Amino acid sequence: MMKRKLVSLAILSTLSMASLAQGYQAGDILVRGGFTNITPDSAQHTIYAVGQTVNLGAGAISASVEDNTQLSLNLVYFFDANWAIEVLAATPYSHDITVHTGAGETNLGETKHLPPTISALYYFDTNSNFKPYVGAGINYTFFFEDKFNSSMSGANSPVIQSISDGSTVTPIGAPLDAADLNLENSWGLSAQVGFDYIIDKNWSVNMSARFIDIDTTARFTAVGGTVPGQVDVEIDPMVYSLQVGYKF
Repeated sequence: MMKRKLVSLAILSTLSMASLAQGYQAGDILVRGGFTNITPDSAQHTIYAVGQTVNLGAGAISASVEDNTQLSLNLVYFFDANWAIEVLAATPYSHDITVHTGAGETNLGETKHLPPTISALYYFDTNSNFKPYVGAGINYTFFFEDKFNSSMSGANSPVIQSISDGSTVTPIGAPLDAADLNLENSWGLSAQVGFDYIIDKNWSVNMSARFIDIDTTARFTAVGGTVPGQVDVEIDPMVYSLQVGYKF
């Protein structure tokens, strides 16, 4: 009798695990929440004024964008066991913009953005609770609240020594007095790899890494609004997520 009970329990346990290993089905909705880090390309991009490089006394200046981590939310809808569509959303990211003067670096200003991304996902058949996938999609990045650090504006801001087109140097000798910072919104493609690990019929853990093509132009004015400036920035971040998922 006891032996039959043990056999029955073993069969039920096996069936339960087999059911769990089947993974996702058509119509499943997976909601994930957690943390997402955006790490922009570390390249430094030259700042131009009236089409010429800007010199604060130690060569041409450049700018870069720093990383940031925020709460994030994913919604995934499954068409079948392999194919799904995912929407990535998050609380606004805030990025410091650093200026590199040749003699050092300082905070130039900051911007906030929202990077909603829609991706098609393909899940590989593994017959296990480990569900790896790849994805590709499209991103729209909306920049807002762009502003310069107060030390970069006004009469006490760093002095522009000169501007140069590469052959001719034009002395300026006036404070930078940067204002009216505006970053253009951006469309771009994305690609990702990731996995879900299914804990039970509802809960799972997710990790993913994706690349997003984000190119923008930052425009501003300098020297009391008399000089137009810009920097073309290829942000092109890597985006890393660690989330917990719940399947409906």
